[in-house]
Amino acid sequence: MSVSNIYVSVAGFIGRPEATGAVGIFRRPVEGNQWEHVYQERETFTVYVHPYNSEYIFAGTDDGVWRSVDNGLTFNRTNFPDKNIQIWSFLTIQNEPNIMYAGASPIDIYKSINFGKSWAKLNTPNIKEHCSGPFSPRVMRMVQKPGNPQEIYAALEISGAMRTVNGGNTWSDLSDDLIQLAKLPHLQSSIVQDKTLAEGMLDAHAITISPLDPERVLIALRMGIFKTDNGGENWQDTEIARFSPTTYARDIKTSPHNPNTLYAALSVAAASHDGGVYKSEDAGETWERFDKVQVNGTIMSIGLHTSDPLQIYIGARYNGEVFGTRDGGDSWFAIPLPGDVKDIYSVASG
Repeated sequence: MSVSNIYVSVAGFIGRPEATGAVGIFRRPVEGNQWEHVYQERETFTVYVHPYNSEYIFAGTDDGVWRSVDNGLTFNRTNFPDKNIQIWSFLTIQNEPNIMYAGASPIDIYKSINFGKSWAKLNTPNIKEHCSGPFSPRVMRMVQKPGNPQEIYAALEISGAMRTVNGGNTWSDLSDDLIQLAKLPHLQSSIVQDKTLAEGMLDAHAITISPLDPERVLIALRMGIFKTDNGGENWQDTEIARFSPTTYARDIKTSPHNPNTLYAALSVAAASHDGGVYKSEDAGETWERFDKVQVNGTIMSIGLHTSDPLQIYIGARYNGEVFGTRDGGDSWFAIPLPGDVKDIYSVASG
């Protein structure tokens, strides 16, 4: 029988080169009271619980994909074809647990057909560099169109979004309309470079689709949450500011248990000391504040439990801040990581 755990990935950040502390993956039993530093070898940008088998845990590191087959107790490097490649995201194909994708930085996609044991690099997506930054563009999140395993969307940090309709063989750039929207003064932002005011609209962090409306894609950007109903040809501002005083969107996820329910992590900025988690019960039409905590860093990740809809965990960037609820948001508790750690990047549970 699988044991239920909480996992947190920790890595450094280019804006804080002086930061010290542990990196890797921390694990904590849901029923336990102590964190274990189960993976220490590499900086880890994402941790992922396989949705069809929670014994399989994946670490996206600065040296490819590492995998655990024992609930995160031990990790081993998979048969990954390239060295020193950063992995930022994972996707498992609906009803095909053997088929997985991993998103890299610089932009590349890797595919596994054996539960993540080995990986093959697909054709490098032909995505134009719309703006430069202190790091290479990253494939931050991928989502499959419900019912169509060949159609996948990806959110790209400082590069907008892309889409494949043939299982990752080729990708199309979905950034043109995001760049057009940046002509509006309130959607202009340039922080890491001064070549384009569209930087904020290209700074994508997460992407999701509710099975209730498989034609609608929601993307979380520096400038808020945007949606498309025509495959990314056009994007619309959901005007999340109507519901939240904070609009820097770092994460957005559809509940695996209820397609009506979405969660979004909204903060002040990439490097901030405030933020909140918002919940929608109508597939993203309206939102309200969900968490009941005060964070001291940008909320980086929402960890939805793979089998228990009442369990939700969040990680804030600095000081190892992790909070959770086990009763669907009625009450919250703090479970900070032990000791000195670098920055939290993702949280998962299952």
